[in-house]
Amino acid sequence: MKLLFAANRFPYPPFRGDKLKIFNLASILSQQHELHLLTFLQDKNDLQYLPELEKVFTKIHLVPLSKSASVFQALKTLFSAKPLQVGFFKSNRMEEKINQLLAEEQYDAVHVQHLRLAQYWHSRKAIPRILDLPDAYSLYWKRRVKSSSGPKKWFNFLEYKRVFKYESILDDFNLSLVCSQEDLHYLKKEKQIQTVHLLPNGVDCKQFSFPENNYQEDSQILFTGNMDYEPNIDAVEYFVQEIFPLIKKEIPKAKFVIAGQRPVEAVKKLANEDIQVTGFIPKLSDIYKTAAIVVAPLRFGAGTQNKVLEAMATGIPVVSRNIGFKGLGITSGEGVVLALETQDFADACVQLLKDAALRKSVGEKGEQIVRERYDWPVIAGLLEKYFIQIQDPKANSK
Repeated sequence: MKLLFAANRFPYPPFRGDKLKIFNLASILSQQHELHLLTFLQDKNDLQYLPELEKVFTKIHLVPLSKSASVFQALKTLFSAKPLQVGFFKSNRMEEKINQLLAEEQYDAVHVQHLRLAQYWHSRKAIPRILDLPDAYSLYWKRRVKSSSGPKKWFNFLEYKRVFKYESILDDFNLSLVCSQEDLHYLKKEKQIQTVHLLPNGVDCKQFSFPENNYQEDSQILFTGNMDYEPNIDAVEYFVQEIFPLIKKEIPKAKFVIAGQRPVEAVKKLANEDIQVTGFIPKLSDIYKTAAIVVAPLRFGAGTQNKVLEAMATGIPVVSRNIGFKGLGITSGEGVVLALETQDFADACVQLLKDAALRKSVGEKGEQIVRERYDWPVIAGLLEKYFIQIQDPKANSK
């Protein structure tokens, strides 16, 4: 197949989030198919990574998008019913580039990444299109409303209402994909969208492997993620302020490591003799090998969390709230221990830190599940089946 990948962000370096997913999927599919990339160039420093992308994509098309242009378009969107996120990625140059490519190339299908890019593809029904979403975006904003206060709560509510209405655009695509069962059920129930299917997040099981783990580490607690991402910022502040003190009462030697790029000032201020803020780590898999347990105390967000899948792949047990757990299709103890309340979360961490056999049991169950269900080749194979499906005339009749 000849496939066009339309990415909302330059997909390299693939350290986290949407960049990680699209790069890994494309890397595997490019072994059997011809892939082209269309994306925005928001930072000229990204041009240094073109050689890496050229190993995956036969042709790469970059559309410049400056921060000032994005802000201007977002401000214009204030006077419409569209989400500000959609306005931020509005570009006449992108429209022109798409028209040019469709006139010059014969693609078998298009992979459209994120609701932000749906505006460019929803009406182009002559070509099979998949809209790949990181999560049910209105569910993400709904949770942000519940966890915020003051002016921020008002803004979050406004964006939630706009996103909820805008999500009806999913019906214009042959298929829409989300990464967790929770998001799938939400969109079918709340939006009655029947063309939505599951494409989980994945993990590189070769990179995130820890076969020599003897489960003797019993004090280090790890959190990973981009540390300028609001759900992650809230999660570590919540853990440090409310959960970690409860753990320290039971295990005085406990340490907490916050590992991730671009930590904001609020995160940096959390550092002390018991709490380390690492900043960017080139090979994130190494930091997992230092941890006794991983925590995912996220209070808002949606989808599945890379931090959880990566920890499961290494055999490190995870303690998680609903976000990061609910969409995995597992029961508590199968790699991840579910804890919804502050005291329960702390208790679960203490229990794991004190019991090496329990860490081993929980961790090994998670490792097996990830290798069977979430290894990138498994996910890429599922996406390939979806591409074949939407090219069936019966599947395309809408």
